Amino acid sequence: MYLLLNIDVADLDRGVRFYEAALGLRYSRSLFDGGAAEMLGAGCRLYLIERAEPDPAPAGAAHPWSRHWTPIHPDFVVPDIATATARAVTAGALQETPIRPFEWGQLVTLSDPFGNGFCLIEFVGEPYEVPRHA
Repeated sequence: MYLLLNIDVADLDRGVRFYEAALGLRYSRSLFDGGAAEMLGAGCRLYLIERAEPDPAPAGAAHPWSRHWTPIHPDFVVPDIATATARAVTAGALQETPIRPFEWGQLVTLSDPFGNGFCLIEFVGEPYEVPRHA
């Protein structure tokens, strides 16, 4: 089993440019008659799928999510969160929270130019490992 990540964008060319500039992902190929782009470099294949309108929340959904109909979002692990945040914002991301410290590292929430949420995380050790204090 492996993971594929799909992100809906209203403008595919703009989405490719954003994810290249903001996160350093690499365009690999077009799919679905040019309606999707495969991006590499995040530890899994990420597919940008062009959709003029996002899918509505399913009827009877427990929560009408404001950004999208699912609470799933990608976390990109970076070696320097301040530099990565500045790069993403320069490329067009909206920084939604300040960089916040935790025992296991630092986290910031952002959104892409299409309103899709994502996080940048800088760990101090293994993911979500809380360092032991002597």
